[in-house]
Amino acid sequence: MGFMSSPAMVSFATFFAAIFSVIGVYSIVTDIFLRDKIRLRERIEEELRQIQRSRAKSMLKTLDQNDLAGIMDTADDKRNFMTRLRDLIDQAGLQIRPAVLFYQAGGAALGVGVLAFLLRGDLLIALILAAVASYAPFFYVGKLRDRRIVALRGQLADAFELMSSTLRAGQSMAQSLQAVAVDFPAPIAEEFMMCSEQQNLGLDPEIALRQLARRCGIIELKIFVVAVLVQRQVGGNLSDILQGLSNVVRERFRIMGLINTLTAEGRLQAVILMSLPPFLLLIMIFMNREYTSSLLNHPQLLYGMAGSMFCGWLWIRKIVNFDF
Repeated sequence: MGFMSSPAMVSFATFFAAIFSVIGVYSIVTDIFLRDKIRLRERIEEELRQIQRSRAKSMLKTLDQNDLAGIMDTADDKRNFMTRLRDLIDQAGLQIRPAVLFYQAGGAALGVGVLAFLLRGDLLIALILAAVASYAPFFYVGKLRDRRIVALRGQLADAFELMSSTLRAGQSMAQSLQAVAVDFPAPIAEEFMMCSEQQNLGLDPEIALRQLARRCGIIELKIFVVAVLVQRQVGGNLSDILQGLSNVVRERFRIMGLINTLTAEGRLQAVILMSLPPFLLLIMIFMNREYTSSLLNHPQLLYGMAGSMFCGWLWIRKIVNFDF
């Protein structure tokens, strides 16, 4: 009785009681507050698998021999305009047909052209503005593609590292693709899920990997596909290859960030130089209408100014944007 009632034993029992109490409270709180969040995440992942599975089935149904030959030959200079447009839509992460993009471009051109003709009464100005408006849907898709490619590049290094660890643990290449699809967010989860589902539905792994590289349109994934295909033919330690590729991709991403930092001043100068003439023209119109009336009465001068500014913008863009 003296031993059981000693202060040390009481402190020991109190310590364990406190630990189990904390564990019990944490379990109850987790079950109450995080249960719905976990279920929601599982439901989202299942919905993503269903979407990518149905998308993979629809893509497999539409593939013919010409498409397979085009996938096997991924040279950029051998693709026609429609193939490039489909690749652009896929790289933007959109699930629309190219015809929808043409309908949107035609609608934008018609609406802007008619509105400009009604306001100005000049057919040439209406045609120019209609041509510019027709490019707007393609410009928007291109911006979505660029944003998605940046997000993909930011995820590739960690994805390759996870695949290397998965292969080192004894799992297969298909299981490593599935691991990336489950553990990573979009957009890389969508692309790897698509590749995994295509292989599960019977598509040749080589074709599925080549289509993955073509659908994403970034050089790092093309290098990854080439490494995997070479390893399948001649053998080698794919885990070490992916680990080295992860380091290369991470270093390339760091260098690209450094380049963007060093060229930020040039891009800011381009924005200022492009916006300064129209801004000063508007100020002069409001401050001294008579002084600028001679310029407004000769619109060909404004067209020349716009053309010169466009050429200057292309020149600056060529200087501050480059691939390596």
